[in-house]
Amino acid sequence: MNQTSVAVIGAGYWGRNLVRVYAELGCLSWICDSSAEILAECRRQHPSVSCSRDYRAALADVNLQAVVLAVPAECHAVQARDALLADKDVFVEKPLALTVEDALELKQLAEERGLILMVGHLLQYHPAFVRLKELVREGELGRIRYIYSNRLSFGKIRREEDIMWSFAPHDISMILALTNEAPESIMATGGNYLHEHIADVTTTHMDFASGIRAHVFVSWLHPFKEQKLVVVGDRNMAVFQDTEPWGRKLLLYPHNINWHDGVPVPDKHEAEAVEVEQVEPLRAECEHFLESVRSRHQPVTDADEGLAVLRVLRAGQESLLAGGRRVSLNAEPRRPYFVHESSYVDEGVEIGGGTRIWHFSHVIKGSRIGSNCNIGQNVVIGPDAVIGNGCKIQNNVSVYKGVTLEDNVFCGPSMVFTNVYNPRAEIARMEELRPTLVREGASIGANVTIVCGVTIGRYAFIGAGAVVNKDVPDHALMVGNPARQIGWMCKCGVKCRDSNCSICGCQFEVSCD
Repeated sequence: MNQTSVAVIGAGYWGRNLVRVYAELGCLSWICDSSAEILAECRRQHPSVSCSRDYRAALADVNLQAVVLAVPAECHAVQARDALLADKDVFVEKPLALTVEDALELKQLAEERGLILMVGHLLQYHPAFVRLKELVREGELGRIRYIYSNRLSFGKIRREEDIMWSFAPHDISMILALTNEAPESIMATGGNYLHEHIADVTTTHMDFASGIRAHVFVSWLHPFKEQKLVVVGDRNMAVFQDTEPWGRKLLLYPHNINWHDGVPVPDKHEAEAVEVEQVEPLRAECEHFLESVRSRHQPVTDADEGLAVLRVLRAGQESLLAGGRRVSLNAEPRRPYFVHESSYVDEGVEIGGGTRIWHFSHVIKGSRIGSNCNIGQNVVIGPDAVIGNGCKIQNNVSVYKGVTLEDNVFCGPSMVFTNVYNPRAEIARMEELRPTLVREGASIGANVTIVCGVTIGRYAFIGAGAVVNKDVPDHALMVGNPARQIGWMCKCGVKCRDSNCSICGCQFEVSCD
């Protein structure tokens, strides 16, 4: 597979790290920065990479696929919008934008254009936090009661944003990921010691409908560096401390509370180190973005996740300016899948996580859609249709009752499934329904007609406009009306003369009539 072409815009304090990692991954094509001095150093370090003080030069490159933004927060919305309008996938450092309105516009723009929009909440990709999430999901900590985080240091002090916007997004992102819900209310307090209008120390309190409470304490006026996340459950407690060596970054404390004569007595135990893979979090984050670009699957920290964090930050800012007044978010729990507001999903439908359903589509009751599917515009599914994981259904397709798609099936634009062999408008024949099965990995081209009652084999390929009226073998390449086999197709999508692929080297079994 060809390497993804990436431009890093902003190569300063943090951007230089992104430049380094994408260069190591062999994907760096452009570096843009307004500083001539920084750009001159980039040219010396990366002579084969195009450099420009104007990021629009990179956006004009038709071979560029993705843009990574490490610019000041006030530039995020404008430059991310420009990149999306240039049809580039976008990674933007936290926060996604400074206003919810701008973030919603970016999210909608990415969705309309089918582009990836990822937010740089780095600690979501830290191996220790990934393992901590697993422990929480597996119930190792029991019911979560309380979460708190400290992100403290002496400097780097910013003048364009206060400490909450600079330090707290990472911790808010982690807390929302662990609770899997949005807080009901926010209260924030702080102090401005170096500048009249910029907070140097803040504490943000979050209350959740489930009863969980959390707080985030951040400061750049602290005598020593501390990055600690504590999760208190009713079975165990966990501590993620990034400043510790790898063997001590994630600790599990199996403390208990025993009751004696109505008095709670702590039962303390030694901490247990949790084994964590030693991987640079930034590299893991960059690799995740590249994989999202290649697979078209939404990243962990997608626009929805970035919006959830931004809403907490905005509410915290409102509370801070009001002297610590509690602010209600009135947020609904986040769905694990996306449905465009113009589409309709009946009750009694199952939809897997990561699936996205676009404009003017309808999923009818009784249907089941797997995870990480992409359902295009004006698609009708059901009733009682079954769609596996990772399927892609293009615009203007109807998947009727009796049709089953296994995993990773591709349905091209305006292709047609039938479910009754000889339909008449005035004669009801649904009791004569003939089931159709499309096996794993099959691809069906644009304007194809699949006559009901057939089975399309695994990784078969149906050429555009074909009419299929009989079963199709695994890996068969079919064209025409009626469809006839003219060759074989490898899993990688390459036409083969026989069961050996000259491109990827794969061998597959073929069947003959």
